[in-house]
Amino acid sequence: MQFLHRAISATALLRGGSLTCGALVLWAAFAAAQAQTLPPPVARALAAASVPQDRVALWVQPLAAREPTLAYNAAAPMNPASTIKLLTTWAALELLGPAHQWSTEVWSAAPLEGERLRGALYLRGGGDPKLTFENFWLLLRALRARGVREIQGNLVLDRSWLETPPRDPGRFDGRPLQPYNAGPDALLLNFNAFRFGFVPDPERQAVRILAEPPSVLLEIANGVSLSGGPCGDWRAAVKASFHNEGRGARASFAGAYAAACGEQVWNVSLLASPEFVFGAFRSMWDELGGTLGGTLAEGAVPAGARLLYRQASASLSEAVRDINKYSNNVMASMVFLGLSARPGGPPGSRERSESLVKEWLSAKGLAAPELVMDNGSGLSRQARASAQTLGRALALAGRSAVMPEFIASLPLVAVDGTMRRRLRTESIAGNAHIKTGSLNGARAIGGYVLDRGGQRQAVVFMVNHPNAAATQEAQDAFLRWVYEGAGETASQTAIEGGSKGARAAGCVRAKAARGKKAAAC
Repeated sequence: MQFLHRAISATALLRGGSLTCGALVLWAAFAAAQAQTLPPPVARALAAASVPQDRVALWVQPLAAREPTLAYNAAAPMNPASTIKLLTTWAALELLGPAHQWSTEVWSAAPLEGERLRGALYLRGGGDPKLTFENFWLLLRALRARGVREIQGNLVLDRSWLETPPRDPGRFDGRPLQPYNAGPDALLLNFNAFRFGFVPDPERQAVRILAEPPSVLLEIANGVSLSGGPCGDWRAAVKASFHNEGRGARASFAGAYAAACGEQVWNVSLLASPEFVFGAFRSMWDELGGTLGGTLAEGAVPAGARLLYRQASASLSEAVRDINKYSNNVMASMVFLGLSARPGGPPGSRERSESLVKEWLSAKGLAAPELVMDNGSGLSRQARASAQTLGRALALAGRSAVMPEFIASLPLVAVDGTMRRRLRTESIAGNAHIKTGSLNGARAIGGYVLDRGGQRQAVVFMVNHPNAAATQEAQDAFLRWVYEGAGETASQTAIEGGSKGARAAGCVRAKAARGKKAAAC
């Protein structure tokens, strides 16, 4: 480094302070050398976590530059965990548009006589990634307002919009009741999860347990007693057991619940999607004064059926915000599958969506031979991406027409989402939008840092190692390093490299042609 500094000084600066052609070449060599070295604070934090440097990949690229200022192990395929959502959501914003909406439809081929539907009611899902039970209630209310009260036939679910082969929700980590393990479905209601609310009732010395959405297929056994004292670990104090009995489920609660805990929520995925939808429909339809004579069935809306009601979802830009801020896996998978349902017609599938995204990236000049998106959420052992692919994608996204929606969807450091508790007392707080990723043996971050000098930098940090969970300090050190402007000169060189490099090349050609200094030099 000292040699490079002396060499540049020895060549001297021409008038106006611009570098000579030879100095530019030396600076380029310096930047290339730096790109192969980890920032010292990052290297120290990795050593403290006992993570070898060859199990880490980094990328830093100013949005105003065409090349990175730091690319360390950047071509290595790695498990990106939830940072793969960056590709899923950017692709959706560009391919579908920020205002894109999904629809859930109600159809029937039976005659409506008064308020009596003499046949089946068809509920067709269109891949809405955020069909909450509140929105579902609004759909049923709208159906009642259109004159339907008594349904004499079955409730038939049309789930053909997305291809969802049978899956074991416990296969990933042996925890099938966790909502993050819920699979995508064309008719996904409330993320396929019950929300059990624990409400202390001091006057009756009791604890109420409320289930949302309500379901005729869910039985709740409440044996929880109200206790005094501090809240503590309330979940450990409540003894819960859950049983899926095919076409029904049972949730049993015992133990004690402290009044000091106030109201708390426990989310559990208990039923398969069709039964979950049917149970909620029956319960909520009854509350609205409706009746259903038949039972649950599945099938496609028949030809000649008439549309009774269509409900539009929230916009894609709103869905993308939920996906990235809170790392919602099932929503990400829904959006990913839906990419191929729209342009090619249903059903959307993993294979078609991954092919579509790769073709789209290739058209942008971004080849990604190592890329494996799997389900598009990052909840996968098979997903692969390199820091180079994610870094270049972030740089392109930061210069794209959907940049405002995309960047705003990422967690703001020390403010919200999965980054709300990190770096809260640091200067970088509020100056970086960072998506996190976390799996056993994998940690990653990716997004944008608005550095102290006012430049926005695309950044990626990936670790695949058994000690990956211990690398948060290394991630934070990396973000601090970028924010503080370390390598600022290299950043400026990269930004100006295109124009100055062209001028340098022109200078050499002019000298050769005219045998003297060119004015442009």
